[in-house]
Amino acid sequence: MDLTQNVRAVQEKIAAAARAAGREPGEIALCAATKVQTDETIRAAIAAGIRLCGENRVQELTAHLGTDAYAGAEVHFIGHLQTNKVKQVVGNVSLIHSVDSTRLLQAVELQADKLGIVQDILLEVNTAREESKGGCMPENLPALAEQAMKCPHVRLRGLMAIPPVSTLSGSNRKYFAQMRHFLVDIIGKMSDNYSVVDCLSMGMSGDYEDAIAEGATLVRVGTALFGPRPYPAGPAR
Repeated sequence: MDLTQNVRAVQEKIAAAARAAGREPGEIALCAATKVQTDETIRAAIAAGIRLCGENRVQELTAHLGTDAYAGAEVHFIGHLQTNKVKQVVGNVSLIHSVDSTRLLQAVELQADKLGIVQDILLEVNTAREESKGGCMPENLPALAEQAMKCPHVRLRGLMAIPPVSTLSGSNRKYFAQMRHFLVDIIGKMSDNYSVVDCLSMGMSGDYEDAIAEGATLVRVGTALFGPRPYPAGPAR
């Protein structure tokens, strides 16, 4: 695996997708999804030009923070977050992508209040209504967004989605377009003129170019950078 070459290739594809959509490449942030990666691989990715790392698991986030593996990069939490692990995440990442319920929102607000900080968050939307995935249902998004904007220690920055896994090119564009409409709707209903709600986190290794075409401002890429994840071998199925 040539990590430097992979980073460059993904950056070039992001730039090409942006230009094809009439956008500036600088409008899209590349978040390296570092799930199951080692400290050494994360450091190598940062040395290769990665400036934003996204962690899926609280245990891995804590371990990498302990070894200063993210030095030189911003860190986001992009995975499912349980309320009992909020204390390990709030204040340790610049953005939480996966707030999807009132209960989790209140837990983040409480912990941020205790720390005396304002925690940036995204609201995760289950666009395809998949039972196996997190995210609030689309019809519940307006109310959750309203609640988030009333929290003094939480700053709503935008939305996140993980559409269905698909091998068909373009099949997720309808979900990405739906997310763009959700974001525009939330911005239109905001009651103030100082909040910055402009982040649309969507698109992964197999579909980030389609996501950019539909308005993504941040793409979360793992496999295209690091190759297939080295999951430990399990029992035969």
